[in-house]
Amino acid sequence: MAHQPQRGGGGNDRNRRDNRNAPAVDGPDSDIVEKLVHINRVAATVKGGRRFSFAALMVVGDGKGRVGFGHGKAREVPEAIRKATEEAKKTMIKVPLRENRTLHHDGSGRWGAGKIMMRAAPPGTGVIAGGPMRAVLETLGVQDVVGKSTGSSNPYNMIRATFEALKVQSSPRMVASKRGKKVADLMGRRNDGASAPEAVEG
Repeated sequence: MAHQPQRGGGGNDRNRRDNRNAPAVDGPDSDIVEKLVHINRVAATVKGGRRFSFAALMVVGDGKGRVGFGHGKAREVPEAIRKATEEAKKTMIKVPLRENRTLHHDGSGRWGAGKIMMRAAPPGTGVIAGGPMRAVLETLGVQDVVGKSTGSSNPYNMIRATFEALKVQSSPRMVASKRGKKVADLMGRRNDGASAPEAVEG
């Protein structure tokens, strides 16, 4: 009789071990890529000295056309990163990609003193961009693109300028839908040699 409760307890232990070894269920954020772009130490002068805190700038994306950015501030670095990541996930935008590898057309963006330009590139080019712009394009899922910053090197301005350029990206399907025409009609007017099946993607 004294061994029966022990067998029951052992069964519960086995169940707990099974639950620990069971594969985790993929959630909506399981495929999100996170990149720390910039972290800054901020000092506030208070009575008795200075109080230090940290500000983090994060970029997140799924590598499939969705990307977002956010910034967070806290007394500790991990907490600042966590806040920035949560904000970035809430502000993600959808960007159409051509052949799931590059932009549909050239674009430029400006925010404050930050100015950037981006150009679609042929296969094999890679991501030719630096700093914060590169982090945004890589997490977005762009594989071939040429980017250039012609303004301020402030990471916050560069990030916002890059998002301004991405927000105006449009695919032939989106343009055709707005104009009430077919994609093939628009493709007949293109001069870059792209074929209609390529333009339909994205």
